[in-house]
This record gives sequence, structure tokens and C-alpha cells, in this order.
Amino acid sequence: MGERTMGMTLGEKIIARAAGVPCVKPGEIHTVDVDYLMSNDGTTHLTIDMFHNQLKKPRIADKDKLVFIIDHNIPAENPKTAAAHKKMREFAKKYDIAFYEGKGVCHQIMLEDFVEPGQFIMGADSHTCSYGAVGAFGTGIGCTDFLYAMVTGKSWVLVPETIRFNLTGKLREGVYPRDLILTIIGDIGANGCNYKIMEFAGEGAQGLSVNDRFVLCNLAVEAGAKTGIVEPDEKVTAFMKEHGRSYENLYKSDEDASFMQVYEYDLSKIEPVVAEPYFVDNVKPLAQMDEVRIDEAFLGSCNNGRIDELRVAASILKGRKVHPDVRFLITPASNSVYLKALEEGLVDIFLEAGAMMMNPNCSVCWGSCQGVIGEGEVLISTGTRNFKGRAGHKDSRVYLASAATVTASAVAGKIVGPEMIL
Repeated sequence: MGERTMGMTLGEKIIARAAGVPCVKPGEIHTVDVDYLMSNDGTTHLTIDMFHNQLKKPRIADKDKLVFIIDHNIPAENPKTAAAHKKMREFAKKYDIAFYEGKGVCHQIMLEDFVEPGQFIMGADSHTCSYGAVGAFGTGIGCTDFLYAMVTGKSWVLVPETIRFNLTGKLREGVYPRDLILTIIGDIGANGCNYKIMEFAGEGAQGLSVNDRFVLCNLAVEAGAKTGIVEPDEKVTAFMKEHGRSYENLYKSDEDASFMQVYEYDLSKIEPVVAEPYFVDNVKPLAQMDEVRIDEAFLGSCNNGRIDELRVAASILKGRKVHPDVRFLITPASNSVYLKALEEGLVDIFLEAGAMMMNPNCSVCWGSCQGVIGEGEVLISTGTRNFKGRAGHKDSRVYLASAATVTASAVAGKIVGPEMIL
């Protein structure tokens, strides 16, 4: 490896640590030690089949680096899913692997129980990029790569270039991090950061909570990014202390680090937006939306199912009713979030308003076990994607918006912002 003449970005430093080398440069390929490997019920059964059927000497390098989570179809909705879950349970028990079932969405569980700053983590799910919220490098992989890493404890990475998003100012009242990241994706496009690191920096990024940073990093993959990441600070160390975890590797980009491109965003100028079917980058200001009647509303997912969003929804729903023609499903991201909502009386507000509380899981965002929508139906969602057929019938339509817009729309029966019903 040639000598480095410039400093490294935050993401490059994490890769260098994982590779055990002093420095890395974009375009280099490195073998890395993986801190955690996470897999959910979307594909784990396939990995297990390959483990048993395609390896001459099946072994697990380090069971303490593995986390198996059932979150996509829970509880099982058919015998095929039940069989996949059974396979996961038995494998996890045999090899003493950390195993979660019915406890919440995989990325929320990883944030609550495992991820630490500076770690390099791979997950068999595209939204593993969420872990940048605490200054870790999380990225999604497929079954074959997961199997290799599970057996060897290592993987490889082509060092990405980094695109920095300098954030200044503060979001106005009624505007949320979800509006910000959808705006960014709308501006740069679904291919705008293909195989790049999206680094969110500046006083605007540091002003956001860990949960808010999670929202930004989680959707980085919808711009094609390898990962999203925010420099860890005192908010991250406080989060780690609260969850009883270490925070040794608090990396930040060097002043002379090289960025492929730099974008500037004044948070005070961001406005509420909606991503229209059938692409996440098909973004329009909420104020310019034509009247769109809805059949269903969904609040939840790894992007927007934390206590912050539930509080926003409750503040809007209190004393109001869900529109009689709308099904409003609310799914906390984890059991801990659900318990917090119970303690704060939010669940009472949701049920009195006519919303349906679901067990913590991927739910409507995954679109295969709860809240599936039929032909011609319209869903407004805080989920991660709005591709054709994402939440049910191929001729249904999914709109993406913030928790506030989703909740207000559930009350109005059409896509509106809270100011239209308050």
C-alpha cells in the first residue's frame, strides 16, 4: 500500500482499524475483521442451508460476533415462514448464537444492545448502514458473503470514496430528520451516492440526537450509499453509557481529509416533503401535493419507529379520531420503545383514536405479513421504501413521509400536514 499524503475520513479510519493497517485510500481492497455479523429471518434460513450443504468442514469462527434476529415476519403467517423460523431457532441454539425473536426490528435491537463507535459491522439487510448514528461503519451484504464472514470471521471491502453533507442551522418546528433525508435523496437521486460513504457533518448534524442521526444514516442506502455515518460526540458517549457499552474509538475526519464531493444544507430551509410512488427519490414538497386520498397509514419501521416519532403521533392524535375510511397501524421499533410508549400513556391515546397497535417488527414496511394493501389502495408510510408492490398488490401505491404527516393524514383521510387538522 502506498504512502498516504492526506488525512483520512471517518469511514476510512474505521476500515483501517478493521483491516489492521495505519491508513487506507479509496479504491484499495482490504481484508477486514468484522466486529458483528447480523442476520434476520429474511435470508438466514438460506445461509444455514449453505452452511450445511455447501461446506466440507462447516464451522463458526466466533459465535460471539453473530446475532440472529427474527423481525420481518413475526409471528409467522404461514407454514413456510414457520419452518424458516424453526431453522433459525435450532441453529442459534446449537451454536450458542445471540438470538432475538419478537423483540423488535433488527437494526433497532443492534443499536440498543450491540453497536459501539468505530466498529465495522456487516448485516444481511440493506439498512445495516443505520449504525453510523453512533459512529460505526455498518453495511449490508448478501447470504454468500455472510456465510464466508461467519465461517472465517473476516470479509473484504473496497474502500469507498466519501461524500460529505455539511449541515448548518436547525430544523424548524414541524420539520423532521425524515424530511431532511428524503429531501437529500430527492436532490441527489437514488444513484447519487452509489458505493460511497455519506458523511453527515457540521453543527447541524451535531445538533441532532442519536435517534435523529439514525434516521439519516438508515436511508443512506436509498441513495445507493455503502453506508451513512455521523461523527460521534458527547451525545453518542451518553447513549453508550446509558446502554452500558464502551466508546473507545471515537473517530472523526481529519481536517485535510479528501472528499469526493461536498454538499451544503441549511436545515432551517428544509420543509415537509413526501416521496411519491414508485421511487424514494421521487420527492415533492408537501405543500405542492395534490389531494391524495388514503386507505391506510403506517407509523413504524427501522427508520421511524422510535419513541420520538410515537410522541409526535400522540401529540397530533390526542382528542382526535382516525378517519373512518383509514386503517392506521402503529408498530414500535422494539419492545423497549413499546414499554416507553406505555409508560408515557401514548398507547392509550393511539387506541382511543382508533389506531391499531402492532407487535414490534418490520410490519407494513416489509409488506408481507401485516397491513398488506390491495389493488388500487393507497398507503402513506414512515417505512423505508415505496417501490411498486412494496406493501402488497402491484397496483397499490405507497407514499413516504414523516410521522407527523402520516398521522395527520390518518386523521384527515388524505395526505396533509398537521397544520390542516390542528
